[in-house]
Amino acid sequence: MFVNVFLLTISLVIVILFFWLINDRKYTSIKTVSESYDSWTNDKLLEALWGEHIHLGYYKNPSKNQDFRQAKIDFVHCLVKWSGLDKLPKGSRILDVGCGIGGSSRILALYYGFEVIGITISNEQVKRANDLTPNNANCSFKIMNALNLEFDDGSFDGVWSVEAGAHISDKYKFADEMLRVLRPGGVLAVADWNRRNYEHGKLGIVDHLLMKQLLNQWSHPEFSSIEDFRENLLNSTYCSGNVEIDDWTKFTIPSWNDSIIEGIRRPMLWIRLGPTSLIKGLREIPTILMMKWAFSKGLMKFGVFRARG
Repeated sequence: MFVNVFLLTISLVIVILFFWLINDRKYTSIKTVSESYDSWTNDKLLEALWGEHIHLGYYKNPSKNQDFRQAKIDFVHCLVKWSGLDKLPKGSRILDVGCGIGGSSRILALYYGFEVIGITISNEQVKRANDLTPNNANCSFKIMNALNLEFDDGSFDGVWSVEAGAHISDKYKFADEMLRVLRPGGVLAVADWNRRNYEHGKLGIVDHLLMKQLLNQWSHPEFSSIEDFRENLLNSTYCSGNVEIDDWTKFTIPSWNDSIIEGIRRPMLWIRLGPTSLIKGLREIPTILMMKWAFSKGLMKFGVFRARG
């Protein structure tokens, strides 16, 4: 019996890895990213597993168990406080760049009283964000390219972006556009997945292959280091000259294990969504495990950035 189960497990792992390797989602253009997020939104797998927030969570005490979905909500409040966004008065106008299905936008609107506009390049994310947003939430959602924000200079009191930059090819233009639409004295709050600074040493063969897969599997053109993206912000024409950074890797890294364990905690989910979703879920496990390893090893870091317009 044990041998049969073992052989079945090994066979399943081989099939998943084979499917994973030959069916990557390599970035070729902005269309690659929009199609990936359209698909992830339509199958509702991420939402069913992780709730309204598809970003990582913040674990105040990483050594203790915390509720995965609550950690995601805690992350929003922690970044609001760390960035100084909470010092803005109610009614302040906030732009959420890469809003997903609107989880963070709704917290910013309902909890802090901000007027929020969320943008994404996924048409399906906009539809789902509108479906999930109550009428009393002062937020709206639009299709828009972060490299070409369709707003006048200084249009917003705050600009917010969480885990969007890794999908964007021109990191400097991304930084410059966010600061352009931020009013003088306004608050910029950014959090993102970042690679380590390659100036501290070249990658070995294994690390290079690992980073290549992390780019190709989830439609990332390139990761920026924390230091490089800080320089992008500082070099913007619209920067006031003060950009602060921090590394939240230790507070967010438990999210990777929980991203997988959540599927075990909710077995009825797979019955409701069906076998196709189960296969899709299993297909993501190798990338999630590689992400956890990369963050644990220091190849990847979770950077947070705050600046003023």
